[in-house]
Amino acid sequence: MAHPPHSGSSVDLICLSHLRWDFVFQRPQHLLTRCARERRCFYFEEPCYDAEGAPSLDVRRSSGVIVATPHLPPTAGSDDAPIVRRLLDELIARERIERYVLWYYTPMALAFTDHLTPAAIVFDCMDELSAFANAPAALKHYEAELLRRASVVFTGGHSLYQSKRDKHPNVYAFPSSVDVNHFARARTLASDPPDQAPIARPRLGFFGVIDERMDIPLLAGLAAARPDWQIVLLGPVVKIDPSTLPRADNLHYLGSKSYEELPHYIAGWDVALLPFARNESTRYISPTKTPEYLAAGKPVVSTSIRDVVRPYGQQGLARIADSVRDFVAACDAAMTEDPHARMRDADAFLRQTSWDGTWAQMRQLLDCAILQRTERTEASDALAAEA
Repeated sequence: MAHPPHSGSSVDLICLSHLRWDFVFQRPQHLLTRCARERRCFYFEEPCYDAEGAPSLDVRRSSGVIVATPHLPPTAGSDDAPIVRRLLDELIARERIERYVLWYYTPMALAFTDHLTPAAIVFDCMDELSAFANAPAALKHYEAELLRRASVVFTGGHSLYQSKRDKHPNVYAFPSSVDVNHFARARTLASDPPDQAPIARPRLGFFGVIDERMDIPLLAGLAAARPDWQIVLLGPVVKIDPSTLPRADNLHYLGSKSYEELPHYIAGWDVALLPFARNESTRYISPTKTPEYLAAGKPVVSTSIRDVVRPYGQQGLARIADSVRDFVAACDAAMTEDPHARMRDADAFLRQTSWDGTWAQMRQLLDCAILQRTERTEASDALAAEA
């Protein structure tokens, strides 16, 4: 079906991301797989420094999204922007990408995209990246420039919205959503995955990236306080030394699991955990896993992360505790509550949110931004022609 000249669906989308497409299935994957149903969607990753010869671009298709990964020689170092720019320009030429949106997850990508002339610019700010360990010194500079250029800004939670709303005239909060049907399967699955099956009950579980945001003393204290509880942790260990993680007979690190596998693991848990530290790197996070845990039918116990306290803690959908003693008590209470009442309340909350609904709202704002920028460009061209 042909689209009118300025229809948003006739415009391709190029996403610039610091996250590997195949790393953890989270916000970018949820949104862009939906985007790819209606327009060409390219996901341009940060470089891999593993090329034995000349720089190259690996292009593959995943869930409808065209994923492009630059491969650079290990010697490329910090001056790689000109090489990455050339690879991106070659992709745009080869794929005949003419009208397109630039959708940024990392402001650092401005270093190799500032020459492009997109139909609109989106900054989907899902984290306060400058607060993360080993953040590049130039990140704040690039973010300020991206905020100056962006047509529209989305934030991954309400805390981030509060932080960014005065820095751009067009900021919208889109907290983490959920594919309810996917995780609700955990309520009826009966068989345990082979690596989880031998682990005794009760089981308290976490899935996600294990990094500097994890409250390691809390985890160690929880395991020591209740050696009869088994704590299952799923996910990759990144940016921290694995040897710094607590070890105990009742701590089970089962590694990364695919998005498809997660409901099978959660089905065998008694409590779902959000044991995040309270530090600069967690100040603005809005964990995607909170509604996913609820959709799976599990009680949730979390530290006092602001975007978990509001709305989940305030609405009685998650227990909030920070000290080891309080966290243990909250987990105890979670295991003795009425599961039917909890799931009824969770389901009422979850009916208000879905990734389909989030994408539909974002797409509407995106199409408005494309139209406004197109009209401004046409008006400017008309004035130039008259001059």
